[in-house]
Amino acid sequence: MSFVLAASVKALPLAVFGLMLAITLGITYWASKRTSTATEFFTAGRGISPLQNGLAVAGDYMSAAAFLGVSGLIFLDGFDGYVTGVAALASFVPILLLLAERMRNSGKFTMADVASFRLNERPARTAAAIGTLTVVGFYLIAQMIAAGTIVEGLAGLKYPIAVVITGGAMLAYVLFGGMLATTWVQITKAVLLLSGVLVMAVWVLGKFSFNPFNVIDAAVSKSKDHAAYMAPGLLFVKPLDTISTGLAFVLGTAGLPHILIRFFTVRDSRAARGSVGWAVVFIGFFYIMAAVIGIGCRALLGPAAETEAGKGGNLAAPLLAQTLGGGKGTTGGDIFFAVISGVAFATILAVVAGLVISASGAVAHDIWTNVIKHDQADEQQEVRIGRIAAVTVGAIAIVLAILAGKGFNIQFLVGLAFSVAASANFPALLLALSWRRFNTSGALIGVAVGLIASITLIILSPSVWPGPDSEGGPFPLQNPAIVSIPLGFIACVLGTLLSGASSEERFNELRVRSETGYGSESAEAT
Repeated sequence: MSFVLAASVKALPLAVFGLMLAITLGITYWASKRTSTATEFFTAGRGISPLQNGLAVAGDYMSAAAFLGVSGLIFLDGFDGYVTGVAALASFVPILLLLAERMRNSGKFTMADVASFRLNERPARTAAAIGTLTVVGFYLIAQMIAAGTIVEGLAGLKYPIAVVITGGAMLAYVLFGGMLATTWVQITKAVLLLSGVLVMAVWVLGKFSFNPFNVIDAAVSKSKDHAAYMAPGLLFVKPLDTISTGLAFVLGTAGLPHILIRFFTVRDSRAARGSVGWAVVFIGFFYIMAAVIGIGCRALLGPAAETEAGKGGNLAAPLLAQTLGGGKGTTGGDIFFAVISGVAFATILAVVAGLVISASGAVAHDIWTNVIKHDQADEQQEVRIGRIAAVTVGAIAIVLAILAGKGFNIQFLVGLAFSVAASANFPALLLALSWRRFNTSGALIGVAVGLIASITLIILSPSVWPGPDSEGGPFPLQNPAIVSIPLGFIACVLGTLLSGASSEERFNELRVRSETGYGSESAEAT
C-alpha cells in the first residue's frame, strides 16, 4: 500500500528501524521493573556511573541534529557548517567549571531546584519551569521533524505516520522506564552512533588514500563555490552571524534542561565532574568524524545529490553510506544505507525521551508538587503527574512537528533552542549559584526578558520572518544569541538592583552545599 511503503527496496531500512525499536523497548521493559519511586523515575536512583553518564550526556548532545544536521550543513556550506561542531566542545568548559558539581550538590530532580534553594520558591520554580518547557519545545520539535524526515525519506513511511511512531516509542520509554530506561537507551544509541560514524569516516578516508587533504581537494572541486567552500561566508554571510551562533551553542548547553538533569543521576559531585570529562572525549571524537563525513559527502556525492539530500541537507549522510556500500540498488549499498538510517533513528528516539523526561520533571516536580501542592504531594502522585505531563508534552510535540513540516535544517532549529537556553536559563542559574545579592525579582525579570528577547528576535530573523525579501527581516542575524544573552544577564542584574528584596540569608548555605556536597541528595540502592 502506498501509505506504508514507497518502494519495496525500503523494506530493509524499515526492518532495521523495527529492530532498533525492539531493542530499545526491551531496555524499557527491563528498566520498568526497577522504577517505582520518584528518585528512580527522575534520576535512575542516582546510580549511574561516570562513564555511563558521560556516554548518556554525549548521547543527549549527539542528536540527529548533530549527526544529520551538521554533516548536511558541511555538505551544503562547507566551512560554516562546522561552526556548531567546534562550539560543541567549547560548550562543556562552562559546564565543567561552573555548573556540573554545583548542580549535583544543590539540586534534587530539576534545574529549578537549584534556583529555588535561595529564592522565593514558587515564583522561582514557575519561571524556571517555563524556561525549561520553552527550550524543550524548540528542541523536541526539531527532533520530531528529523524523525519524520528520516523515516519518510529512508523507509518510505509518510511523514505524519513517522512522527507518530517516533512519538509513541518516546512516550513508552518515559512512561514505563523513566530515567533509567532513557539513560540506557542513550548509552546504546551513543555506542551505535560512535561506531557508525567511525566506520563511515574511515571508509571515506580510505577512498582518498587516508589523506584528509585529498578529501578536501575533491570536495572543493565538486563544489560550485570552489575555494569558497572551505572559507567562511557561505552559510553565515555576516561575521556576526558566526559569532552569534557559536555563542548560542557554547553557553546554551549550560542552560539545556535535559543535559543538566543528567548530573542528578550520578552518586556525587566527583562523578558529575567525571561525567563531563567522558562526555567531552566522546563528543570531540564524534565531531571530528562528522567533519570527515560532511566533507566526504561533498567529495563523493557532488552537487547532483543536493536535491535528494533535501532542502536542509539532512539526508546527505545516509546517501553517503549508500554510496560507500556500493551505490543504490546494490546489496552492500542498501544494507549500509539501512544500518546508518537505523542508527540515526535510534539517535532521535533516545534524545526525544531525554527531552520529554526533563519536561515531565518540570511539570510534576516543580509546578505540581512544589508550586500547586506546596511540597505536600507524595512520591507516587508525583510520578503519576510526571507520566501525565509526558503524554501531554509528547502529544503537543507530535502535532506541532506535523504542522511545521520538514523543510528546515534540524541543526538550525536546535541552534535556536540553544539561543533560548543561553538567554533565559543560563544567566539566572549562574547568578543564583554565584552572586550573593541576586534575588527572586532578578531571576523572574531575567528569565522573562531572555525568553521574550530570544523568541522575538528569532521570529524577526531572516530565516523565519515571512517577508517577501528572503534575505531580509527586521532583525539582521540568523541567531539572536549575541544580543539576547547580554539582555538576559542585564535584566537579571537590573531586576536585582531595582528590587529591595534580599536572598542573601541562604546564599552561604547554598554555597557550602554546592561546593562541598554537604546535605545533597544521596544515591538510592537499586
